[in-house]
Amino acid sequence: MLKSSFNRKPKMLRCMSVCNDTVATKLICFYSHYYRSIIKKSTALEYKLHRLIINKEDFIAYIQYEINILELVKKRRVHIHYHFKRQDIEFPIIHRINSVFRRATNKWKDDVQLWLSHVAFCKKWATKGQISKVFSAMLAIHPDKPALWIIAAKSELEDRNSSESARHLFLRALRFHPNNKKVYQEYFRMELLHCEKLRKQKKELEQAEMDMGEYEFSPEILSGKLAEVVYRDATGKINDAEFVISLLNIAAIFDFTKELQDSILQDLQTNYTEESVTWDFMAKRELEAPGAGEELQSAKGRASDIDRREERCCQVYEEGVKSLHTEPMWTCYAAFCLERLKRKTNVQELKEKRQERLLGVLQRAHNSSLLKEDYYKKWLQILISSADVEGAASVAMAVPQRYNQSVSMWTLSLQTLMQLGSGDVGRLFQDAFKHINPKESLPLWQLLVQWSVANQSPEETEAVFKRGLLSAVVAVAMEIKESYLDWSYSTGGYKKVRKTFTSLQESRPFSKAFFTRMIQIEKEQDTPKMNNLRDYYERALQEFGTSDDDLWLQYIQEELGALGRPENCGKIHWRAMKFLEGESVERFISRYTLLQTGHL
Repeated sequence: MLKSSFNRKPKMLRCMSVCNDTVATKLICFYSHYYRSIIKKSTALEYKLHRLIINKEDFIAYIQYEINILELVKKRRVHIHYHFKRQDIEFPIIHRINSVFRRATNKWKDDVQLWLSHVAFCKKWATKGQISKVFSAMLAIHPDKPALWIIAAKSELEDRNSSESARHLFLRALRFHPNNKKVYQEYFRMELLHCEKLRKQKKELEQAEMDMGEYEFSPEILSGKLAEVVYRDATGKINDAEFVISLLNIAAIFDFTKELQDSILQDLQTNYTEESVTWDFMAKRELEAPGAGEELQSAKGRASDIDRREERCCQVYEEGVKSLHTEPMWTCYAAFCLERLKRKTNVQELKEKRQERLLGVLQRAHNSSLLKEDYYKKWLQILISSADVEGAASVAMAVPQRYNQSVSMWTLSLQTLMQLGSGDVGRLFQDAFKHINPKESLPLWQLLVQWSVANQSPEETEAVFKRGLLSAVVAVAMEIKESYLDWSYSTGGYKKVRKTFTSLQESRPFSKAFFTRMIQIEKEQDTPKMNNLRDYYERALQEFGTSDDDLWLQYIQEELGALGRPENCGKIHWRAMKFLEGESVERFISRYTLLQTGHL
């Protein structure tokens, strides 16, 4: 017979005979009180693990049940203030849980979350000796996952306080992932943490005036030479400025790495000047330069100091755009100026200086055809907010020339000119349709309709609609039809919209919204005609009756209304069951049943 979780009654009775204090007796009595229910539940869960076909969920349920018992024991200990006999009570349970975890991970080796759950359990219940074994088994199966190597190394360093084991794991990880940035970053950080720990130990020994003859503190290790070796190895394999900067930022966390930081900074300035992130990093460092103490006492003094720092940053950026005349370099420069402009300040002069600086950078980048799309919108917003109508119009006219095949840029340009009331909008729309791929032209058609309705005569607007109806792009034709209906109703009333619908009702493609909008308009009339509604529903069902169960239900509800004939519902239901296909049939049946019972 299987041994269940708490099937240890003889041992517990021996514990009771040995234990003389009343607190221990209370704890044992606590177990005895719940003994039967625990045995029953635990046995049932354990039997499931020995079936021919086993499920992962059964293992998880058993583990969770045992953990819940551990939690219960822990709470009971706190309640009765008893902290002895852990080896007799908790340890067997912990041992069983570890055993079940091992069986589960051996069966489902690919389940990384299961492995990590085992690690988390070991950490929580102070079985750290098991963690190394779990990680060792896991990494033997999942050596292709850098994150697991990092977690294992960190565990050795933090949980077991073993820098040597952590270093060994990182070195093994680099054999499998020789060019992985994250592994190198964490390895570099680990060596610096190890160095910091040794420095603290040395300092504490010196303060205690103890003899340090037994301890060896190598000056090279204390100065971070091991971390420098990692840095040299990493940069020898990964030639990337952003990666070097990330290592420099890690080194900057520690107060004993000035020489290492200077060395990394020198490498950055010597070997990575062809990358924009280098110039961006070097420029932003100027913000950290110390300011004049006296000036910082007043708001104007602080603003003046900030302005000087930003000016020094811009000088570095200027060198960058001269040396590296590329779009990413100008983007870094513009991003910096924009970020500074967004910062709040009560000093108007500083705000104006920042705006002037940003506008100058945007203009120069545009003149060089190196300004990124995203910044044109921000540029126009700034010009409009500062009431520079002429400047905004000039930029809006120039945008399509730079990106003449971008729908978003044409849309931005046209929206700006429409907002400014420019007379060139009509001509620009014609140019836009010449350059844009017709399949992407829907936003332009929507904008053209909006502009025409607001600025052109009804005849010209109707001509725009008719031109849009001829589009070979399905999405455009359907959208124009819906807009044409709305416009006809708003300008000519019911008579006009009926005429428009009649002219379009045989012209495909159709959208469901085209018919439902006409149904809505009909129902808005003082005396809606049921025959017209039936006609609209029938035409809609010709197009969408095989898949749209909602349309059939709406038709039935219409017939059940004041204008309809309830006796027609049976025929409509029969037709729906005949025409609908796939899952829409089941949805229709369930919803029709709800309708009949008054729940819809």
